[in-house]
Amino acid sequence: MFRIKSFITTIVFLSIGLCGIAQMVDPVKWAFEVKVINLDEAQIEAKATIEPKWHLYATKVSNAPVEFPPIATTMKLKRSDAYKAAGRLVGSPYISHFDPMYEAELNYYENTATFTKKIQILSGQPFVVKGEISYQACDDEKCTFPAPVPFELKVVPLGEPTKAVADSVELDSTDLTLDTGSVVLAVDTTKRDAFKWSSVDLANPLGCRKEEQDFSLWAIFVFGLIGGLLALLTPCVFPMIPLTVSFFTKGSEGGKGKQQAVLYGFFILLIYFLLSLPFHLSKNIDPGVLNQVATNPWINMGFFIVFVVFAISFFGYFEITLPSGLANKVDKASNVGGLIGIFFMALTLAIVSFSCTGPILGTVIGSIYSDQGQALVNILGMELSLPATKVTAAMTGFGISLGLPFGLFAAFPSLLKKLPKSGGWMQDFKVSLGFLELMFAIKFLSNADLVSQWHVLLREVFFALWIVLGLLWLAYMLKRFAPKKGYYSTTPLKGIKLFFTIAIAAFTIRIIPGVLDNEHWGKMKFLSGFPPPWTYSIYDHKSEFNVIVNDLDKAFQLSRETGKPIFVDFTGHACVNCRKMEENVWPDPQIKHLLDTAFIMVSLYVDEATELPAGEQFQYMTSDGRTKDITTIGSKWTTLQTETFNNNSQPMYAILSADTTMMSPIEDYEPDVDLYEEWLRCSLNTHAAWKRGQAK
Repeated sequence: MFRIKSFITTIVFLSIGLCGIAQMVDPVKWAFEVKVINLDEAQIEAKATIEPKWHLYATKVSNAPVEFPPIATTMKLKRSDAYKAAGRLVGSPYISHFDPMYEAELNYYENTATFTKKIQILSGQPFVVKGEISYQACDDEKCTFPAPVPFELKVVPLGEPTKAVADSVELDSTDLTLDTGSVVLAVDTTKRDAFKWSSVDLANPLGCRKEEQDFSLWAIFVFGLIGGLLALLTPCVFPMIPLTVSFFTKGSEGGKGKQQAVLYGFFILLIYFLLSLPFHLSKNIDPGVLNQVATNPWINMGFFIVFVVFAISFFGYFEITLPSGLANKVDKASNVGGLIGIFFMALTLAIVSFSCTGPILGTVIGSIYSDQGQALVNILGMELSLPATKVTAAMTGFGISLGLPFGLFAAFPSLLKKLPKSGGWMQDFKVSLGFLELMFAIKFLSNADLVSQWHVLLREVFFALWIVLGLLWLAYMLKRFAPKKGYYSTTPLKGIKLFFTIAIAAFTIRIIPGVLDNEHWGKMKFLSGFPPPWTYSIYDHKSEFNVIVNDLDKAFQLSRETGKPIFVDFTGHACVNCRKMEENVWPDPQIKHLLDTAFIMVSLYVDEATELPAGEQFQYMTSDGRTKDITTIGSKWTTLQTETFNNNSQPMYAILSADTTMMSPIEDYEPDVDLYEEWLRCSLNTHAAWKRGQAK
């Protein structure tokens, strides 16, 4: 009776199904993708979307025998030398329900289903995996028996498969052992001393050669140009315009006036260039000192106070000026004729405008030294400190922006009539600069808190302070708030002011999710590096990466056990570009997958102020003969970075083998995801080849 009934049921469903085919019933839609798991394994995923009232049968339709069962979901792969199937097709959790027609409990899916099948990678080059999936779907009245659904998926291996290495060589148990299918190498640890690793050859990494990159000095130069343009709009500079015109209209007959104007503009540029030279005096000292300056909590607190003072000045409480005696002497010297008079006229401009240009220059210089770009750069055969060179580039740009317009005013006095008159817009501009200075001040205070790990200015507190400042700034622009009594905005809300008011309101609204536990809106990737990191929070935010922190020995141990290369990340708590990489580049799906599965990640914080145990503190003789005290965790990693990698900028990334052999050139701040992924994959391929050579 059972066999007859099941047979009849099957025939009925087949008949109904054939009718369904004629009507092109297609209740299941498929989507396919492939994920590379590690060096020698990938996983195919088939995702089914099932229409309501329909169900799709599982890979095993029943846990008990059924005489004429429905068709199970199956996957077939086309044969290839680049891969082979590894394991059976696995489905997501299914529904089990008794079907009275089949008189059996059947396994099926409703709404959605996911099937996965692993393949073994046999090639180190990209390839295409081809296959098809077969299935049956039914509702209460009919079934479909569609043709198998084909798919073609491109696979980009992480590197040459480690399995192929182990299978293709005769293993010597004295050199390596096998552990969970990975080659574990016996490494020569004598290649390392405390901080100078002889096996790291910066000039000759094993692979992945690349051209030297510049240090974005042009970008810093443009930054200085913009600062100079901002200075032109300040009320301290405007009074110098009529003075300049008056000075150069006297005795400027013939072409003499034009020559003097050119000299005037040049001397303004020269003065700001000369002001940058003292910053180069630090190039011969320990590079680690620059890191200490950039990350020292008390120095950052000092910057915080200075920026607050600048802001109070912009809010109209007082003017920042140099001693009046010095200003008067310079002004008198400017009355002397010839080159000396023109030079002192330029110097008068620099001194008189200092109350407004000083805060702008301070912002430029402070941002450079807080950026932790502490490497050396070779220019015209001279080895110069990178931060000092950036200061020179910025101040040269600043001098050009300030000097060129004043040179034009000197050459063409009639230009003065075309300038906008000073008035309420200048006050709005100064007050706006004041609010910006306070926002930067909070950033420096955050640096101090991060480095010291006080856990006071957490991410949400940081955003709360910025939101308050944004609201006060908006209220000032709307004439509802004055930073001091009677210091209200007097300009109408239209034109440029209306545009900036809307921008301030939009920015303030956008950062409100920063105080909430909202991962989608609260990460603020467009501000990466300014607020504290996502994990430095009042909420229990965990890092999305499996990173070993400040424990290099553990990383080497895991590398020996797993056969994976080590991804060394020289970073800092107060490093802006480090956060930009971690929040914008690392989370990219391809980058994240590589970092999670193919590397042992270790982050070394060069500004970690925690003291080493007394027994681990010692004096170290550097390669250039200096004696250095190693007393904190940060001093350890700073010394390692400068001694072995000849670099003191963060972020800096290195890919090393278990015996510290360098796989590829070091990488630094690289916001281009494709270039960063190319560097990672090339490093993996080099490491796979290195392992094969070590295994022979």
